Amino acid sequence: MRGTNTPKVTAELELTVNEKRVLLALGREEGREEDQRSLSEKTGINEDAVMQTAFMLAQKGLCAIKEEKRIYYRLTEEGKEYAEEGLPERRRLSSLPVPVQEFKKSFLDEREANISTNWLLKKGWAKIVEKEGSKILTPTGNSSWVPPEVTKDRYPGLDVDEVILEIVGDEGEIEENALLSKIKRTIPEIRDRSIKRFWDNLIKKRILLELDSHTERKIAITETGKEVLSHGISVEAEIAQLTPEFLRTGSWRGRKFKRYDVNLPSKEVFSAKIHPYQRILDRMRRIFTDMGFIEIKGEVVQSAFWNFDALFVPQDHPAREMQDTFYLSAKKPIDASEELIKNVKQMHEHGGSLNSTGWSGEWKRELGEELLLRTHTTAVTLSYLASHPEPPVKVFCIDRVYRRETIDPTHIPEFDQLEGIVMDKDVTFSNLLGCLLTFYNKMGFPSIRFRPGYFPYTEPSVEVEVYMRERGWIELGGAGIFREEVTNPIGVKYPVLAWGLGIGRLAMISLGLTDIRDLYQSDIEWLRKARVFR
Repeated sequence: MRGTNTPKVTAELELTVNEKRVLLALGREEGREEDQRSLSEKTGINEDAVMQTAFMLAQKGLCAIKEEKRIYYRLTEEGKEYAEEGLPERRRLSSLPVPVQEFKKSFLDEREANISTNWLLKKGWAKIVEKEGSKILTPTGNSSWVPPEVTKDRYPGLDVDEVILEIVGDEGEIEENALLSKIKRTIPEIRDRSIKRFWDNLIKKRILLELDSHTERKIAITETGKEVLSHGISVEAEIAQLTPEFLRTGSWRGRKFKRYDVNLPSKEVFSAKIHPYQRILDRMRRIFTDMGFIEIKGEVVQSAFWNFDALFVPQDHPAREMQDTFYLSAKKPIDASEELIKNVKQMHEHGGSLNSTGWSGEWKRELGEELLLRTHTTAVTLSYLASHPEPPVKVFCIDRVYRRETIDPTHIPEFDQLEGIVMDKDVTFSNLLGCLLTFYNKMGFPSIRFRPGYFPYTEPSVEVEVYMRERGWIELGGAGIFREEVTNPIGVKYPVLAWGLGIGRLAMISLGLTDIRDLYQSDIEWLRKARVFR
């Protein structure tokens, strides 16, 4: 009997006070699983210390810990609005048929007008019919949006989006399995993967739902733990820290000291760090400044003159239309000298003094006075070049640009661009390629290639591609030499090397992301675990 008791006595002597308290609390539950919160309440130990203690007991085989990641859903502010008032496509369905332009004008908010129109068409609740030269938004007679496996006749007017919003809105916050269960009670035919497609749509495309994940841990005593308890354990105070008072008075003598396991993993600590995307922007700035470039900045709001006309983009070019560009309602006199404006006008109309035909049409000053959110930062670098026409010039600009893009995993209407120019005597196309090669090598891309490209304001032009083993060749930007139709009107007589590089796509590759929107979302878990690099 003594021999069989010895291991239990030894194990009991090696337990800390906290370990004994947690083990006793687990023993009182007779094998039932406990979470850290309930154990904290029963032992008087804070939750972090309870989990640390449980891990120590688990290493000794006295308890078992099960981890389960749970996902919870809740509505965004826009989701709450739609849950109360109804989805915009549902609210406006009864107003059809109506001309498309009249339908959009009936909204106070242009964004909501576009949302309503797009989803009416996507859900198949409406279609556009040509009638007497006018586009009419016409109802199809169907007002359901369900996956293929669900019988529409059995659920007329059912929209899974609305079902999800209603359930989550009623609950406030709901766990994923509970949400699945409630949806299935409403629509028994629906499959799990169809439900997840719908709520992915509400999270990523419509941003009406947001999710949060928690790791829940369940702790239970093992048979070995029960055996230790069966021999009885006593809880006595331990000294966890040897203080000057203990040493001075000698009161530490005869007391029990807390044992430390140096092999036990410590609590994970996340130190403050710069956002990974900001690190990439800073790295790009450092590379170009190390190469002798100067960073410049410019206004977000630019005139169409600097954004398009001075770059020899024709005034009837598709990129200048409303569906591609964010125009402001106001106009402003062009911020350039009359001579420069005259030079640009002549270049557009008949090629100026060059051996060029221009665009052979009338250049209209009022179109150049239109204000817009810049579609590229070339407007900034060109304006700088016009005020610094003498060589050498080596500048770059990293800043935000705006285009009317449909939001998806690779496109957003607001993104960053890296623009640069070099102007000097005798610089060549080879110098341009060498500059870009150096930059991408320093960014960690050893395999780069250049393919012929076309841009209205450079000739010759190339597209820059980098090679990724998992994804093949990926295009990351365009470059070229400014055409004389661009440099001549602003008084520049020497070659100008220019490039515009997409930062978002490069950042996605560097960080291993598949959705560009993840660069801008405040996902604290991803930010904590994102790789830190130089």
